[in-house]
Amino acid sequence: MGPNPFLGVIFHWIGGFCSATNFIPFRQIKRWSWEVYWPIQGFAAWIIAPTVLATIFIPNAYGILHTAYATNPKDVMFAFLFGVLWGVGGITFGLAIRYLGIALGYAIALGLCAFFGTLVPPVYHREIGTLLHQTSGRFILFGVLVCLIGVAVNGAAGYSKENEITPEEKAEAGERDYNFGKGIAIAILAGFMSSFFAFGLDAGKPIGDLTATRLIAAGMTGRLVLKNLPILIVVLWGGFFTNFIWSAILIFQNGSVRQFFGQPGINPMRAAATSGDTLVDFDPLDASTYDRLAPATLFSNYIFAGMAGVIWYFQFFFYSMGQTKMGKYDFSSWTLHMASIIIFATLWGLVLREWHGTSMRTKLLVTCGLLLLVGSTVIVGYGNYVHAVFGT
Repeated sequence: MGPNPFLGVIFHWIGGFCSATNFIPFRQIKRWSWEVYWPIQGFAAWIIAPTVLATIFIPNAYGILHTAYATNPKDVMFAFLFGVLWGVGGITFGLAIRYLGIALGYAIALGLCAFFGTLVPPVYHREIGTLLHQTSGRFILFGVLVCLIGVAVNGAAGYSKENEITPEEKAEAGERDYNFGKGIAIAILAGFMSSFFAFGLDAGKPIGDLTATRLIAAGMTGRLVLKNLPILIVVLWGGFFTNFIWSAILIFQNGSVRQFFGQPGINPMRAAATSGDTLVDFDPLDASTYDRLAPATLFSNYIFAGMAGVIWYFQFFFYSMGQTKMGKYDFSSWTLHMASIIIFATLWGLVLREWHGTSMRTKLLVTCGLLLLVGSTVIVGYGNYVHAVFGT
């Protein structure tokens, strides 16, 4: 299984699309508070999906994790710890989307996440000097720079948008809580904390190497592209731990536990607004549903929350595949992944009319930011290709 950076870029684009699409099912959830549907999607994304898919594709996946912990427990413990810290980023990231919208929230939070998550691992491993002295390394670092410029341009577009859109237009686009100042502050925190996922993947590399050894011994070389799935189990369990604790605290404080059984709540984080048809969503033939969710609505809420979680997981399913194809400088996968997410989030923002009513200047900024981000993925991919083919 040799490097194939351009195939790796394709995998990262697919993963980016999955991540950017994750929030779409949330918009169909009716009269549930954030702390109710968030842990449901988290359980699907961070517990069920990684466990099931690793079990399907990796023989004795938990046996591999047991061996890794027995031989070098630090690998597993640090991967889990970084997952716990990343979980803080996941919580604040959701709030950034609430206050900034999909397009801008993704751009700012993930732009900073791309910067920290891409550069800290090679700095830690003392690879920056090597990067600067190789043609491929310079291409990769230039691609990271282009990515950050694209993020800055998207940020300028968001600031311009804030000054042009009326409150009524923001509400129509589903941005009832839009707040640029508060959103930027939260997005910065979310971007920094979310980068710990990259650190978790880096810490878990020995687990991936052990998985590769087992797959080769079993004659399953065709599955080497999936060797990092056991790492995802550890990191994502750490993330679930943080999110579960925070959600449980909010459920206790807000008395939201009855919403799991049909009591109506509110929808603060980009889900369906508590107005119009959502407030009268009951079965007229069943008096018990007048002040609670109809059974069909309650069921669909669970389905949409779980669907959001599974879609979210597939971003890292394809990320793990793309990472195996990037060659020596696989840390650059993080920039590719983040840029891909922002690209598709920006496109979703356009589809959902988040930029409707803005000036030509703002729309031009959005377009330029999008082109810069697409360009950054091509540059980083080409840098990896240069190293894979020419070794320079």
